[in-house]
Amino acid sequence: MAVPASTYPRRLLPLFLGLFQGALLLFFALFVTYDEPSAQAEDTSLVANQVYSTFPFFQDIQVMLVVGLGLLLTFLPRYGFSALTHNFLLLNFSVQWALVLQGLLHHFHHGQVHLDLHKLLLSEFAAVTVLISVGAILGRASPCQLLVMATCEIPLYLASEWVIVTCLGVLDVGGTITIHVFSCYFGLGVSKALFRTTQQPLHPKETPTTSSDLMSLVGTLILWVFWPSFVAVLCQPGDAQHRAILNTLLSMSASAITTVVVSSLLDRDGKLSPGHLQNGSLAGGVAIGVVADMAVPPVAALALGSLSAVLCVLGFRFLTPLLARKLTLHDQCGIHN
Repeated sequence: MAVPASTYPRRLLPLFLGLFQGALLLFFALFVTYDEPSAQAEDTSLVANQVYSTFPFFQDIQVMLVVGLGLLLTFLPRYGFSALTHNFLLLNFSVQWALVLQGLLHHFHHGQVHLDLHKLLLSEFAAVTVLISVGAILGRASPCQLLVMATCEIPLYLASEWVIVTCLGVLDVGGTITIHVFSCYFGLGVSKALFRTTQQPLHPKETPTTSSDLMSLVGTLILWVFWPSFVAVLCQPGDAQHRAILNTLLSMSASAITTVVVSSLLDRDGKLSPGHLQNGSLAGGVAIGVVADMAVPPVAALALGSLSAVLCVLGFRFLTPLLARKLTLHDQCGIHN
């Protein structure tokens, strides 16, 4: 008996994911192994110290991406469940895909890819680009479209990172350029390619409610608390990592206060916009990433956080509507800000 045509799109997602996971099972069975256990006691101690120093940061980043970012995307009242589940699905899909590509490009020796916690962490950073880019088309793309987008974005990110870090020698421990800037413009490019050239009126379902804004704000608070771990995890342990944590905390604290000031001044009634607070308070963490481990004075971190918050709020208020009106560029989460 023939399957009705309307059921094919529903079967496409499990078929795509099943083929992907099956191919990865075969690849991991043939080519992926863990690093060989150390034979010497001092080597074993060194590996243990690396795990103990990295895994707490790794756990913080997991909470950021799974819980914090997932809740941040729930501001659309009818898209909360999908935002959380799609974010979780894309994270796992992108991490596995990045592990394969990074292993083949950088860690393929003697027919084997040796896997460790650091390589898994780098794959999570690659997955972050996908999760940010999705913000531009949130609620307007099917799960299959999002997976195709992730499949294309990960190799482009790896190429971009190689050019910026290896070829140009740019220092970017917090991923300001390699992650945030790249994912922003990739997401906007996908948005422009997917949607029609005519500007669409705001749909009632796109207007946040009090409860959806509250859930999104909880996600913001989780991201705010754990953001220093995201910035500092790839820094050299010691003074550089210490500076990265301090600079990030100062910058984000300044951006949170400045967001409240600017948002209240822009509102006729002096009210604080939840959307401004959800994004502007994180702007300092994004901006400081490129210089977080450098010996900059504390006042520079505070100033950078304040400036980034001002630009973020002004972008939400003026730039996003302007891009939508002049360029018909849809940016659901305002990732350009």
